[in-house]
Amino acid sequence: MELRQLEYFVAVAEEQNFTRAAERVHISQSGVSAQIRQLERELGAELFDRSARTVTLTVAGKAALEHARAALAAAGAVGQAVGEVTDLIRGRLTVGMVIGCTLTPLFEALAEFHQAHPGVEISLLEDSSDRLAEGVRTGAVDLALIGTATATPDGLDALTIISERLIAAVPGGHPLAKQRRVTLRDLIAYPIVCMPLGTGLRAVFDQACAAQSLQPSIALQASAADAIADLAARGLGVAILSNSMAASYRDRLTARTIDDVETPALLALIWKSAHNPSVRELLVHSRQAFTDFVGVHQ
Repeated sequence: MELRQLEYFVAVAEEQNFTRAAERVHISQSGVSAQIRQLERELGAELFDRSARTVTLTVAGKAALEHARAALAAAGAVGQAVGEVTDLIRGRLTVGMVIGCTLTPLFEALAEFHQAHPGVEISLLEDSSDRLAEGVRTGAVDLALIGTATATPDGLDALTIISERLIAAVPGGHPLAKQRRVTLRDLIAYPIVCMPLGTGLRAVFDQACAAQSLQPSIALQASAADAIADLAARGLGVAILSNSMAASYRDRLTARTIDDVETPALLALIWKSAHNPSVRELLVHSRQAFTDFVGVHQ
């Protein structure tokens, strides 16, 4: 008895037709019929009643069907288990990271993963959040750390790492520094320094402005928070940052939460599915690394 015979038997039983079963398993009808006959000889009983136009199971066939399905499932599980081990021995993993990201837990997770699975080749790709998300959707990227305006981007799984309000940051002598409350309408009187299109922070800012029909003047754009802060500190515009970003520049800039932007900017790990064993393993290390990071910085 061979697994392929059981596969053909299950196909005929489910399709109730030898022709459709042959199309399903991609061999000729005569090939399916011959293998079923061989199986019946080995079992010593007919499995199908062929007297009518529709093929039906005999009593013996009904008794055999669930066992055949279980055998095929078991064989598939063996193949999957071996495949997962193989992937973790000599697989490949492409990891994306949003440009300008300065958080190190992802690097710590990669280091832990590499130590546990040195045979897996790791590639690190920097890009905008939008392009990284599309790369994950198409399968070009296995897992990515992105900025986003939505907790779970369409069609993807996600783990939110950081959720923060938007901050306007200005030098001490700036008029906004004297205000206790700052709104989007206050900001549009001044040039804005912010991240480029395709980033989570920019998406939150643009969506908030569009909701109020406001058109800010985007004077300068930079992918790195350091560059945005330096430009704002030199009086070239109001910096739009997240809370944790702005906290790093309190010696040079005064931070004000933008009162009427309640939607947070998110930093999240995204992936399409965790069927890839390397992705599952990296997620385990990433969750631990970022849990430790958030715990320390709370």
